[in-house]
Amino acid sequence: MQTAPLVIPRHIVQQRFRPPKKNIPQTPIQRNHILQVVRNYVAEHSPVPPLPVEELKVHAELVVKMLNCDPLYCDYIGVLINNEMWRETLASVPYERRLLLLPKCLRVESKCPAPFDEFGLLCKQCGLCTIQDLQTEAEKLGYAVLVAEGSAIVMSLIQTGKIEAIVGVSCLSVLERAFPYMEAAAIPGVAIPLLQDDCIDTTVDLDWIWEYIHLTSDDKTRRLDLASVRNEVDSWFTGDSLEKIMGPIEGETEQIAREWLARAGKRWRPFLTVAAYQALREAPGAPLPEDIRKVALAVECFHKASLIHDDIEDNDAMRYGEKTLHEEHGVAVALNVGDLLIGEGYRLIGACRASAEQKAEMLLIASQGQRQLCRGQGAELCWARTPRPLTQTQVLDIFRKKTAPAFEVALRLGALYAGIEQHEEVADALANYSEALGIAYQIRDDLSDLGSKGETNDIAGLRPSLLLAVAYEKAKNDQKAQLESVWCRSPQVGINPEQIEALYTELKADERARQLYETYKEEAIRCLRDVENPNLKGLLRRVIGKIFNDTEIKGWCREFEAKNAANRLTEVSVAG
Repeated sequence: MQTAPLVIPRHIVQQRFRPPKKNIPQTPIQRNHILQVVRNYVAEHSPVPPLPVEELKVHAELVVKMLNCDPLYCDYIGVLINNEMWRETLASVPYERRLLLLPKCLRVESKCPAPFDEFGLLCKQCGLCTIQDLQTEAEKLGYAVLVAEGSAIVMSLIQTGKIEAIVGVSCLSVLERAFPYMEAAAIPGVAIPLLQDDCIDTTVDLDWIWEYIHLTSDDKTRRLDLASVRNEVDSWFTGDSLEKIMGPIEGETEQIAREWLARAGKRWRPFLTVAAYQALREAPGAPLPEDIRKVALAVECFHKASLIHDDIEDNDAMRYGEKTLHEEHGVAVALNVGDLLIGEGYRLIGACRASAEQKAEMLLIASQGQRQLCRGQGAELCWARTPRPLTQTQVLDIFRKKTAPAFEVALRLGALYAGIEQHEEVADALANYSEALGIAYQIRDDLSDLGSKGETNDIAGLRPSLLLAVAYEKAKNDQKAQLESVWCRSPQVGINPEQIEALYTELKADERARQLYETYKEEAIRCLRDVENPNLKGLLRRVIGKIFNDTEIKGWCREFEAKNAANRLTEVSVAG
């Protein structure tokens, strides 16, 4: 199968995935849940910074009780509380009056070519670790950047009067030692704890670093509640709302189509349409105009039509835990309903109250996205006629063509509804962002499909899988022959999904897939580097966290989730 070249970011081969220390939550989902609880706590109780460390510990202990989590997390939660207290103050400090402090242990020590001077590491921009990207972006914004540890250097910079806020990355032990200096100087500071504290080849939650680096009061969407936006979008897909937006139902075919639209689904694509519009409109956060519903609904019509056709082509029997449309109504009816939904999408765009120029551009972008999606699906279908092993890059290219176009269409239609000029300024960035976002999203789906509880199983369904590509490239001898039989759909070889998944684990294919997943999430953030609009830049960065932390990847601590669910409604007040 011939595919267009797709470049995998260079530093991906160097990413390290090591479990955090016991005093740090193990997964991004756990960490983000704790962060959300902390933010709610600070918003409710309004502690005033700078707090003495003893008072900070009191607040941290109360949050630990609210979460019913391990008391070992107390220091970690204290850091998060301190961050949230300073959050809005940091946002008001100009970038050029801030210091970004990075630890040298983020580098790949065995391969790092950078020397040191009295101020710390002199990065050689080799691309082997994330220091280069963080330093480059921060300096572009105006930050002073140090790659060093030591309170003496930080205090000397503070005393010059040129530094008014600090964003620091460090292990908990260093943060604890530095806290008294920060408290004494009353310098606004946020800290992102390292996930390990053994001072070599450490890792960090990059999403949080990017968020804090770019935090600015110029971003008028920074307080926008994305969960509320998503809930509002979801409310548009009830039967009554669909009739209000699309008009009354005419005939059984439309009835089936509306029921399919109203079925379960994540509805990220219409959410992205609304997010892009909110970021680029003149008054971000104001009530949404009625007409944006038509644009967002059009995006979901295109997506749901593609699922109908995809299920037929893949011969899938289940979707959303129910029968697929062709299993329920037959292939002919399902094909027709899918075609109707495509037509409905174009009708809704044409019916919205945008300018003729806006609507013409929307229709063009939607049609281009439809073509690209069909090319991606077509590449997979053509492979299925003469199946053979695919490389990681070839599978990722299928993901790029099949999944990314829908995200790009969603974002660009929202931007266009905000205005032609607004869209022109960000069109290229949205395309690049969508590509990385779509690939990460599809890798996440591959990982989520693992195990008996996966919604679909790529092994049983004989679909191209990143995990299968990685495992095949790493396998040798009998293992390679076994995996090749899966790729080639050899009829004489019985395929046991559990056995193949065991090979994934043995060959660390799942670990590699997670590395790629994290890297393409990071790549999506990098794509926003040249976006000048602070509202769009900030909102799309938070969207990544919303999309990828909203759904679990199997394997994280279910006991922790159960505790959270049981104690989520607990109310704790601060004594005194």
